[in-house]
Amino acid sequence: MKKDIYILGIESSCDETSAAVVKNGRECLSNVIASQIEIHRRFGGVVPEIAGRNHLLAVMPVVDEALAKAGLKKTDIDAVAVTYGAGLIGCLLVGVSAAKAMAYALGVPLIAVNHIQGHIAANFIAFPELEPPLLALVASGGHTSIVDVSGFSSYEPVSATLDDAIGESFDKVARILGLPYPGGPEIDRHAKQGKANIRFCPNMHVRGDLAYSFSGLKTAVVNYVHNLRQRGEEIPVDDICASFTAEAVGYTVDTFIRCAEQRGVTRLALAGGVAANSYLRSLLSAECGKRGLTLFVPPPVLCTDNAAMIASRGYYSFIEGKDIAELSLNAQSVL
Repeated sequence: MKKDIYILGIESSCDETSAAVVKNGRECLSNVIASQIEIHRRFGGVVPEIAGRNHLLAVMPVVDEALAKAGLKKTDIDAVAVTYGAGLIGCLLVGVSAAKAMAYALGVPLIAVNHIQGHIAANFIAFPELEPPLLALVASGGHTSIVDVSGFSSYEPVSATLDDAIGESFDKVARILGLPYPGGPEIDRHAKQGKANIRFCPNMHVRGDLAYSFSGLKTAVVNYVHNLRQRGEEIPVDDICASFTAEAVGYTVDTFIRCAEQRGVTRLALAGGVAANSYLRSLLSAECGKRGLTLFVPPPVLCTDNAAMIASRGYYSFIEGKDIAELSLNAQSVL
């Protein structure tokens, strides 16, 4: 009987083309990421059609590089896991098509992976000792949600955003301030140099239903900047970034902690691109420490979109016989 299981993961939901090989769901043998940041920076954000075309150019070279770095042949792969949603439909289609071709050619199972669940699974690579149950906060450009993870293949959404995701708000605030794409890291950098001395939304509190809403805060920042410009006043970029970050992150952490306390969960995990934000990581860590909660936060490379997290999530579906897809699998922009 074969002892080890090797999963090839493919991720193309937005502007990173990634392929990875993960052994037994926990050990990352390779994680190759071809970023399109420089391509989209001139436009101030991701242009879906341009992203899709660049995925076409990158996907197979990235797959070949991932296998080479893992020291494996294509025939060593036990299954191919791919992000089929959520994301930009044209981008997803490239990854799904490549994964279907690989699975068919190799005669191995094709595993459909939910992108949000993939982000959470990054914690299983970063922390080999981590096992469910746990409560996860997914904070990214397209998602802000709290997910109850009762098993390796059991994910129950608890709450989500009613409008903008936290990462989307970061990008829009960065754009109005004239900061380059991607906005999140730029705001993080400027926030460290500023003071949180502006209150944009004084009445922003945890909702009773634990749902998130960032549109009001984003709009308040936009209006604040517009008013300063109309009066010809200087824009305090560092202080605006620090103040916006403090409110957005504070509200996010407060809601997550409230949810954990209400559900009696003591193990928490952070996931998604915004999980790389230094203030979010430090504030959530501090709040968990005060309450005796155990927090798991993956390294930044596993927070942004990557295929290792997809392969890890796919491994657990593979061993449980779940999410095995037919070659008719199609991409879905919304799940």
